[in-house]
Amino acid sequence: MIKSVAIQGVKGSFHHIVSQDYFGENMQVNECLSFDDTVDALLSRKTEAAIMALENSIAGSIIPNYALIDNNSLHIVGEYYLDIQHHLMALPNQAIEAIKEVHSHPMALLQCKTFLKNYPHIKLVEAKDTAEVAKRISKQKIKGIAAIASKLASQLFDLTILAESIQTIKHNETRFAIVKRSNSEIPKEEINKASVKFELDHKRGSLATILNVMSDCKLNLTKIQSLPKIETPWLYAFFVDVTFENYSDFEKAKSIMKIMATHFKILGEYKNAKH
Repeated sequence: MIKSVAIQGVKGSFHHIVSQDYFGENMQVNECLSFDDTVDALLSRKTEAAIMALENSIAGSIIPNYALIDNNSLHIVGEYYLDIQHHLMALPNQAIEAIKEVHSHPMALLQCKTFLKNYPHIKLVEAKDTAEVAKRISKQKIKGIAAIASKLASQLFDLTILAESIQTIKHNETRFAIVKRSNSEIPKEEINKASVKFELDHKRGSLATILNVMSDCKLNLTKIQSLPKIETPWLYAFFVDVTFENYSDFEKAKSIMKIMATHFKILGEYKNAKH
């Protein structure tokens, strides 16, 4: 049983909500201001696990986080999908008309763009973390500034919600990875999803061939993300998520892909949270 988990952001952030839902409300959280700090907390053994957002149903992949997991040889041991509801909040007894600025994470501002267009007098200011803004407003008693954050943040920092669920697309989901220093402890028969990374030569049909191998081995491709190799122009690394019914099918595909691709690497084997 792990004792602490590193999260990007402060208590009240969406990463904090995932830590409570996944590990329980009594889990000790190590607050980090960036994903680099989150990984450092794990590598320096200040914590036994980390939670990292990987993709959002509206904004797409958070590509630097795939690279952080890969470059630091970390392992995805689980995943969690969280319904993201953005709320506009400020100190009590203020009308929305009295708000001069809204501070939040760039992704949150982007996801609430349509709502914010209705208030052209409000200046939008980017911040590192949604909940950190809420905490600062509360601590410093800042009037005239609102945060976009979770309902938990409003409760923790005694802020009033001025408008609920202001994100443009109401069904807004983020996929989070649970990351550890070593690979999963889950028995093989319970594993039905994997994240892998490989590189391919810049030859016609090389990607199509490897995707056919996955299909022939009964793997379902749920995600493919390319990342350019900075030191080698026009060479790409591919991050791929696959699901499967039987682990033996994945083992078969794995043995073929190791031969076909260069630098084949397993980033994680775990339970499919959407199963």
